[in-house]
Order: sequence, then C-alpha cells, then structure tokens
Amino acid sequence: YPVQYRDRYGYSNGPRASPVIFNGKVYTHGVTAWLTCLDLDTGKLIWKRDLKKEFEIPDNFFGKGSNPLVNGSNLIINLGGARGDCVGAFDLVKGTTSWITQDTWGASYSSPINAKVNGKPICLVFTGGESRPPTGGLLVIDPSNGLKLSRFPWRSKSYESANASPPVFIPPNLVFISECYEKGGVMLEIGDDFEPTILWHKPELNLHWVTPIYEDNCLYGVSGRHQQGAEIFCVDAKSGTLNWKNRIIWQTNLMNREIQLEFFRGSILKVNDTYLGLSEIGSLIQLQLNPQGWKILDHQQLFFAPGTWTLPSLSHGLLYIMQNETDRSSGNKPRIICYDLRGK
Repeated sequence: YPVQYRDRYGYSNGPRASPVIFNGKVYTHGVTAWLTCLDLDTGKLIWKRDLKKEFEIPDNFFGKGSNPLVNGSNLIINLGGARGDCVGAFDLVKGTTSWITQDTWGASYSSPINAKVNGKPICLVFTGGESRPPTGGLLVIDPSNGLKLSRFPWRSKSYESANASPPVFIPPNLVFISECYEKGGVMLEIGDDFEPTILWHKPELNLHWVTPIYEDNCLYGVSGRHQQGAEIFCVDAKSGTLNWKNRIIWQTNLMNREIQLEFFRGSILKVNDTYLGLSEIGSLIQLQLNPQGWKILDHQQLFFAPGTWTLPSLSHGLLYIMQNETDRSSGNKPRIICYDLRGK
C-alpha cells in the first residue's frame, strides 16, 4: 500500500519491521502503524487496522518499527498509544482487539518475544520510545489476557534515545536486555512472582538494535551506538564475565589496492556450527566465535552501501540480503539479493 512518510532524520517510507508468516497468512506492521493481514498465496487483503488513528500513536523518532508476534490465536503488537495503550493483542483471523495492556511507557523498536517461566507462558516486551522525560523498560505480560505481571524500568536519561534490541530469554528464567545510549546491558532473573531482579549489569554491552545470540552459556552480540567503537563481544550469560570484546577488522583487495574494512554495527547469524556476519557497509564474513575469541574464516564484499542494518535471512539454503542504499561502487539501487548457499 502507498505510504507518504519520512521521519525527522531523513529516513524514507520503507518498513522498519519484518513481516510474519503464519498459517498461510502474512502479517505486516508498517512504518505508519498500519497492521495488515494478507493471503500468502494471492496477496489479497484479508483485514487491516489503522493503529495510529485508533490508538493515537505518535510518530516517534523513526515511525513504527517493532515486529508483530504470534501467540496462540493472537498477534501481539508493541503499541505505545497516547492514552496509555502500551501493548495490544489482535485476533489472527478477524483482526479484532483481544486485549490491551495499559502502561505509561511508549512503544520502542524492540520486538516482543514469547517465553515460559515456572510452566507459565509469558510475553516479554521491551518498551520505550520518544517521551519527555524518557521512560521505558521490560514488561512481563500474561498473553492469555494482557495482565501485566511486572515491569522493570530500563531506559537512558537522554531524550534522543530509544530501546531497540529485543530481549533474549535464557531458560529457565533469565532475560537479557540492552540499550546503547547510557545504561548498557543487564541480565535479569525472573522470580516465582515474575518480578525481575538484576543478576549482573554491564554498561559496556550497549547493543543498538541487533539481537544477541545465546550459545553454550555465552551471549554473542554487537555493541556500540556509532560506527566508530562498535565491537563484537562474548559474555558469560550466568556470571556476566566478559570473555572478549573486539573490533572486527580485515584487509581486502579492491581494484588492485589493499584496503582495510571493518564490521562496524553489523548483524550476526548462527548457521549450523558457524556464524555469518553482514557488516554495516555490505561485507559478508564467515566467523568462528567461541569463548576464547574470534576468527574470520572467509569474507566477500557484496556491495558498498552504508546503512546495511537489515538482519540477513537464511531459508532452505538461500541467503536473503537487503541493500538499503545505493551501491557506491556499482550504482545499483536499493534491492533484495538472494544468494544460493546450498552447494552442489
């Protein structure tokens, strides 16, 4: 559907959130808060909701950018309505409102996740967008009725800040959240009463938007608000011991000239027993990551385009890459590229 939108920082009207495919339907949450349900095969519109109008959702810094979450028969949305409509659930089939969780915290760019603690299903929503004073944090919600079980404040004091990295749930009852402007990362322990307590806190683990990966009692993520100073890290999930934190830099040949490239605020993806990394300027690297350190196994320059912030997707051996800006070397316009990694 056509959208006339440009945020105050100059970014375009393209979607910030990823579509969700479930039971032959595609659900989208657009930059102007249109929630739609489409038929996967035909693309036919089944239902739509103008959430911005219905719930008086402000534009915020970059529009709406939180992915929808399927939970049972509902689609859960990080709303942030002006009247305190913080989180909402909408029927997957009809699009009708199932419940609304009230809170003064506004919508963030972090996507809700499902979890289970003490045998009880819960929904974790890391909220916090544009507000004066800045507010936000982790909400623990009963997904069956929208009841707010607990709230944990975690937000920078800076007005121009927003929570964006999704929570990471580590069974049986740990949750990691992080923001990049001031407070950094914190590991929470969810008690029997669903109240979070701090297990450890690392201000230097300041994730911007990428979700860290949990593997063998370690969290691997990309820390840093800006390109300069961005680093990949490995931290022990239980103790908070920082195993290592480094800039990822390598040499490559471009037009018969050796140049140095850097990963910056890239994305990492776990693939079998290895990791794929997509740098902020379009470098694809294969990484070995473990508690002892990191090693680049291979690298390829796909394009030279800043703002390569979309997490790559891998499905059935096909790798999908989003080039968000014009390629500075070839002139190719923004595009989606598919690479076949299945081999012969």
